[in-house]
Amino acid sequence: MIKRFHALYVGQIELENIGLGGTPANERRYDKDRLAEPFWSARDVAQLMDDLGYYALWTAEHHFQREGYECFPNLIQLSLWLATQTRRLKLGCAFNVLPMWHPIRLAEDYAMADIVTNGRVIMGVGRGYHSREVETFGAPVIDQAANRELFEEQVDLLLKCFNDDAFGHHGKAYDCPPPVEYRGYQLSEITCVPRPKHLPVEIWMPIASSKSIDYMASKNFKAMVTLNGEKILDDVVKAYRDACAKHGRRKQLGEDMIWGAGLYIADTPEEARRRIEPSHDERYKWFAPFGFVRYADEQGRTWGTPGAPARIPTLADGIQQNAWFCGPPSHVIDGIKSIEARYPGLEDFMIHWAEGLSPKEFKEQLRWFARDVMPAFAG
Repeated sequence: MIKRFHALYVGQIELENIGLGGTPANERRYDKDRLAEPFWSARDVAQLMDDLGYYALWTAEHHFQREGYECFPNLIQLSLWLATQTRRLKLGCAFNVLPMWHPIRLAEDYAMADIVTNGRVIMGVGRGYHSREVETFGAPVIDQAANRELFEEQVDLLLKCFNDDAFGHHGKAYDCPPPVEYRGYQLSEITCVPRPKHLPVEIWMPIASSKSIDYMASKNFKAMVTLNGEKILDDVVKAYRDACAKHGRRKQLGEDMIWGAGLYIADTPEEARRRIEPSHDERYKWFAPFGFVRYADEQGRTWGTPGAPARIPTLADGIQQNAWFCGPPSHVIDGIKSIEARYPGLEDFMIHWAEGLSPKEFKEQLRWFARDVMPAFAG
């Protein structure tokens, strides 16, 4: 049963000339003042969500985004500030891209945030996918095997920082501590100072592949899945449940998962589709080339694989796939409940902020959703 409502804001500015016929994504350029706008948008949205009873606002780490789509480089720093601007709202990291961090620095930063906000910052980690970002920071992403190997070692070191009073880590990428003399003795272990107040740390990851599902389950990480067609969604929910059972943690379908969808509320489905379509299309202009079309065709083949569609999806595709819900509140409620009914352990639903939608319009959608949709899930 869905109990908590979230929103995802990847950090876009208020884009102009949006849609398939608008400015090509690669041609967008903005000055430093425009690229700072998302911080104030995040504050305003967080304060509204706090007032309306939402559970968490999630943001995304990215770098060098002169195109204006994803402008938050440091989620823990952002979340710390947003915590000072709100009362109870949780702030989620979707996701800290570990290959662009030293894991000890990330562990220290998160521990500070956990202490001073009393647990309001939610940890999330990912491997990254932008070659411009990850490779510029000196880490691999084009070589996926090297990226995975580095990420998994980083996770091991991160967890030692969180969980162990003292530790040593001697791997391929990190030697912590190195065998040096310190104040008259040979250094063999270190302690992360501070360590989080709340242990074990709740850690989330995005579901990207079957390999990632098994890895997440082995670490008891929670799973986020957003804007997936219902066939792909069903596959990954079942795969995550089964992987958790394999690693000794029996869970209901949907348990410890956040499911996210796109939506737009209006008086009629036609009006909703008309108003959201340019923003939907702007999203996929930017994200489709990275492989973020998680739909399946009638034969169950994932889009982009041999024989399946390989184009930018339309809003009609998303609605057909039950990844987008557009219409009056009753229509949106029915759509969400149709998915909820399949997964008895599902307790968290996330609204995706379509990248072309203005902050003003998104805030109105949050108000409408809180007023007319959220009460339908009150018990």
